[in-house]
Amino acid sequence: MSQQSPLDDIAALAKGGRINFFGFFLRLAARIPFLFIAGRADAYGAAALGRFASALVVIELTAMLCTMGEKRGLAQRLSESDGHPANIVADGTLLALLTSCGFAVLFWLFPAPLFPGGEYSPIDRLMVFAIPPLALTEIWLAGLAYRYNIAATVRARAIVEPWTLSIMAGVMTFVAPESGLSVAYLISIYAAALTALVPFLREYGLPRGWRPHPGAIGRLTLRSLPLAGADAIEWGTRRIDILILGFFASPTAVGVYYVAQQVASLPQKLKTSFEPILGPVITRNLKEKNYSAIARQVCQVGFWITAAQAGIALALGIPGEGVMGLVGPAFVGGTGALAFLLAAEVAAATAVVSEAALIYIARMRNLVVSVATISLQAALTVGGIMLVEAFQLGQLFRAAAAAAALAISLAIASLVKSLLLSRRLGEPINNWRWSLVWAAAPAVLVGWTATQFLPEWAELAFGIPAILGVYCWVIWTRGFGPEDRILFRKSTAS
Repeated sequence: MSQQSPLDDIAALAKGGRINFFGFFLRLAARIPFLFIAGRADAYGAAALGRFASALVVIELTAMLCTMGEKRGLAQRLSESDGHPANIVADGTLLALLTSCGFAVLFWLFPAPLFPGGEYSPIDRLMVFAIPPLALTEIWLAGLAYRYNIAATVRARAIVEPWTLSIMAGVMTFVAPESGLSVAYLISIYAAALTALVPFLREYGLPRGWRPHPGAIGRLTLRSLPLAGADAIEWGTRRIDILILGFFASPTAVGVYYVAQQVASLPQKLKTSFEPILGPVITRNLKEKNYSAIARQVCQVGFWITAAQAGIALALGIPGEGVMGLVGPAFVGGTGALAFLLAAEVAAATAVVSEAALIYIARMRNLVVSVATISLQAALTVGGIMLVEAFQLGQLFRAAAAAAALAISLAIASLVKSLLLSRRLGEPINNWRWSLVWAAAPAVLVGWTATQFLPEWAELAFGIPAILGVYCWVIWTRGFGPEDRILFRKSTAS
């Protein structure tokens, strides 16, 4: 069997990340009109957005659980099995379909967990039927990523889904504004599922001679539970704050926090730029017991993610009031939450790339650390909200407390998971470089100058590009070596 060189692995990671990095900007372009439409008081407003966000948390968390870990575990099953690839994917697809349909019916009958405030319409209840296509789409895209088809993920997640959501949210303001967000969300999810299904069938075809076997499905379920738990918890750390706020804060505060989270999650998407391609590369090196290569790939991708997230966090965080004000004046109070959420995404980078390897070599220990992380986050969130109540601060301070709890929890998780992976591989795991500080310092100075001496429109129009420009120039000249610059090359010599 031919083996790829370390440079080939880095090039493969760079190519996958480069394609999905382009998708990041497409998501950004699509996300802004949706937030603008949803945040307008004459369309939906902060309270309606808060109710929508509360339901979304439960639906997407349930869908993640229903994938049974196949989003990342499918790569390992495909690399280990000699069976027909379509048959291997079919086992996971059937399991996901059965569990997701069961949960959809359950939440249809008992919708209270989706709407903590008790305010919902019959159309809002239909949101539960987004659970099956959400779960299946993740599996289909994971199968395509194993074949290095990242373009399908960009089309489904960065073009079809967000743009359909934005367009339909605008259309529904004239048709059924009381439930327009729910209808727009359902249409966007099914459109994305169809966009993923078509290339999946072209790539894998239909199963051949496949029959569902209850015993095999049961074994797959038991094997997948730790990975499914890790996937759900990793996703849940970005959503449990909204769930808790739904019980302790007003719908308006939840809506403001949701907008801040949507802006802050933009740099988080950079992590997903590499995740689909990182799994297959790691599983192949595990099969060859090439642990030093895994450590090198984790550190390389970790630095790429950290460097990109830090630059975007500075560009969005320094003029934070102007960014939040784009959605509406009522959202400016969420600037503090936005700052903590952006910091959390930077802190999480090491945990994310470390977990990409831990799920294959220390599945249960990784799950334990993940459970401890989300438990700590929940405790800190509730404790922070109670502290805000004790000092009789406003509702939006509760949102800032939830964001601070997330940042602290993810920073601790990064430290613990990197140490755990380092011990298992026998190699150091560290994606920190001092060049990040040298790049951030002048960017902060440029941003501060823009916020002090420019009007708000110019602060956004010229300040954000200036912050990014200075940061990128310094990180390119002082921080990037030859392997780092592979990320920006269209092709690499074999």
